[in-house]
Amino acid sequence: MICRLLFLIFDVFHNSLVPFAQIIQTTVMNTSDKELVTREPAVAGQFYPGNPDELRNELDSLFEKLEPKSPGANVLALIAPHAGYVYSGYIAAESFVQIDPEKEYDNIFLIGSSHRMMFDGASIYTCGNFKTPLGIVHVNIALAKELTSNYSVFTTQNDAHAQEHSLEVQLPFLQHHLKKPFRIVPIIIATQHAATCRKIAEALKPYFNSSNLFIISTDFSHYPAYEVAKKVDTATANAIQQNNPELLLLTLKKNEQAGVAGLLTSLCGWTSVLTLEYITEDMPGMAYKFIDYRNSGDTRYYSDKSRVVGYCSLVVIQEMKLQEELRENVFELQSGDQEALTRIAHETLESYINQGIVPEIDPKSLTSRLLISTGAFVSLYMNGKLRGCIGKFQTDEPLYKVVQEMTISSATHDHRFSRVEKHEIPKISIEISVLTLLKRIVSIDEIQLGRHGIYIKKGSSSGTYLPQVARNTGWTVEEFVSRCSRDKAGLGPEGWRNAELYTYEAIIIKE
Repeated sequence: MICRLLFLIFDVFHNSLVPFAQIIQTTVMNTSDKELVTREPAVAGQFYPGNPDELRNELDSLFEKLEPKSPGANVLALIAPHAGYVYSGYIAAESFVQIDPEKEYDNIFLIGSSHRMMFDGASIYTCGNFKTPLGIVHVNIALAKELTSNYSVFTTQNDAHAQEHSLEVQLPFLQHHLKKPFRIVPIIIATQHAATCRKIAEALKPYFNSSNLFIISTDFSHYPAYEVAKKVDTATANAIQQNNPELLLLTLKKNEQAGVAGLLTSLCGWTSVLTLEYITEDMPGMAYKFIDYRNSGDTRYYSDKSRVVGYCSLVVIQEMKLQEELRENVFELQSGDQEALTRIAHETLESYINQGIVPEIDPKSLTSRLLISTGAFVSLYMNGKLRGCIGKFQTDEPLYKVVQEMTISSATHDHRFSRVEKHEIPKISIEISVLTLLKRIVSIDEIQLGRHGIYIKKGSSSGTYLPQVARNTGWTVEEFVSRCSRDKAGLGPEGWRNAELYTYEAIIIKE
């Protein structure tokens, strides 16, 4: 990318006050464990205070009054800016405060994109520890050497770390916030190729779990005007949150081709963020959460809003196991998920009735909640009257496929109605009921009308009423159960008394 090449040359605004010619002697190749060489701080006194007491005071000020937005969340990764603390320190602190300060990590993978060097791979620092004004930060040298030995995409080109600020500026935040000892694996990505980022991701993916923490270092837009930066950075942040690497690449390309005045890059650490997304894209339960955003124009230290740098905080959270949420009846669907299911149902109805084709849906375009295996009912209405309703409870299929299947069944196989015709499609509205897991009950006193659906089973006979049936009819609990037993399960009005009874809840998506 031309913009990326220019950025490597001109990254001196806010982010680098260090002359390129200033070299610190920290690189020793092929060093044994007994000859460890500490990587001395390169930007202390420039990006952040070099005096330990001043640095502690600065960090105290940045973390003051900050609280995690999702206390107790299992944060596996965070994205934090790497500019001077006077510009991006507050946003960086907002990233770090999301992690549990009492947690003890096996390793902290610190990943940044090189501002100084370019080669097709990544460098892992293997010859010693890191140092900041707050003390030594230990490197897991054994793991660093293991990775460089086992994967050709990694090198021990340690001079890539000598002047690089993107990892160094994150260390004081860790030293300040974490209460337990920690070790880092410092990785500088120097490639400009997405395929190489995928190789890096494949090597690191086995370590992406709750025992480790991944820190991705990146700033956002350089250097459009203030209002333009907010728009560009919003688009980039939204793309990141979709956990779709190809969408991120497409968004960055669109940003670059938009002809935005002053925009040199919309994500300086794009290779690091892309690597993270290659790791998480097919992992269940991963959610990218936006925390906060500012740019340099929001700080009192920089008044020129015609040329700013954007800073954004995001974290990757492993959500509660979705099946457990279903079991505990705390499963939720965001508005975007509900809209997506409704759209999928309509597209499926139209495509199948008109052409006999079930449309293909790209799972990568959906959130993990739409990929969970759970039951659903699809109800079709025309002119306010039921036109078909079929669903299923037990399934190994993802939710979006269940909705497709039940949409087709409701339109073509509900024996109470004729098949939906082409001319009826524009008049049909769809209601989707996403079901939680069945819960066996021993007494109908456990049923809460309007909240619980009822499922009755005896032998090969079974029947159900959705929760909304009780709301719409005004029946008592016993009427609700008796009518389901008689009309749905075919067991007669008293048949429920010696049948298996289950309740469930439903997320009802109405147009």
